[in-house]
Amino acid sequence: MIEISDFLIIGGGIAGTGAAARLAPDAKVTVLEMEDALGRHATGRSAAIFIRNYGNATLRALNAASEPVLKNPEGISEESLLSPRGEMLIATEDELDAFKAYLDGADGMEVLTAEEAVALFPLLRKETIAAAAIERDAQDIDVDRLLQGFARLARKAGARFVTEAPAQRILRSGGQWRVETPKGAFEAPVLINAAGAWADQIAGLAGVRKVGLVPMRRSAAIVPPPDGIDVTKWPLVASASEQWYAKPDAGKFMVSPADEDPVEPHDAWADDMVLAEGLHRFEQAVTMPVTRVERNWAGLRSFVADRTPVVGFAPDAEGFFWLAGQGGYGVQTAPALSRLVADICLKRPSELPEKVVAALDPARLF
Repeated sequence: MIEISDFLIIGGGIAGTGAAARLAPDAKVTVLEMEDALGRHATGRSAAIFIRNYGNATLRALNAASEPVLKNPEGISEESLLSPRGEMLIATEDELDAFKAYLDGADGMEVLTAEEAVALFPLLRKETIAAAAIERDAQDIDVDRLLQGFARLARKAGARFVTEAPAQRILRSGGQWRVETPKGAFEAPVLINAAGAWADQIAGLAGVRKVGLVPMRRSAAIVPPPDGIDVTKWPLVASASEQWYAKPDAGKFMVSPADEDPVEPHDAWADDMVLAEGLHRFEQAVTMPVTRVERNWAGLRSFVADRTPVVGFAPDAEGFFWLAGQGGYGVQTAPALSRLVADICLKRPSELPEKVVAALDPARLF
């Protein structure tokens, strides 16, 4: 028996689940997820912080559009999904160009002296800091509450989530997309490709031109701070050239080498050598040694050439909708992008500026 919907979404991460939540009140929606739970890959391994100035101009516009929803997530959660953190950027002499480029066009960044930077993150080596700035309004995101809130909204409106249902075959016939999975066959006139690192593989199965998506590994480790130091309220601190960053996490530090190593789509794990090099760079900037790693992991951040998400109908395949290439910005832009998906699919005007919608259109890549 074939199950028929108005919209068929492949991928149950934050992108696909958010899109389902916004489409389901007006249409029949089915989400196919290859794992046994939602958000198993990139969503569940996010650094979970909202940074208004993170990304290029298009992404910053999406960040701004998402912030009101994260602060007041009506229907998603009873309280804000954000909590205070702050993001501090520091630069050595060799990183001053990258520091200036980050601040160019940034909103709400406060330049700091080296002394002020150390006062906020007391383990920093003052002598290595040539420049510093902070976005005090950067905030932690409760990713699980966002994902589960979207899922509840979608289910309440009638959306169906089918787990352990990887796409094995995708066909287009009679104005319908048909996806065959171990859980059965599913059809809809519109297929939304929200498969994360696997999005180009899904396009290949569907006979649709790929967008050149490159999954990149990002590793992280939990390391303890020195005994007797409470880091709970310290800001995230990052090197201006993205050589490392450290974020307080449950009284410890989540440290990442900020790696972006191209890999094939897979259930990612940290590379020991890459992680060791990143932890070494972190040690050069702080006064604490890394005495042990309590645990480590990795996730995949997927980009196209211009590092801007791909959102819209494919120019070469009727009813095939791209929702991919979010890179490391997928969680914090999910509120804006999920709304945009529904607006485009349901032929409603978008609240986003036309130039932002155009910058996301898959046609730009062809």
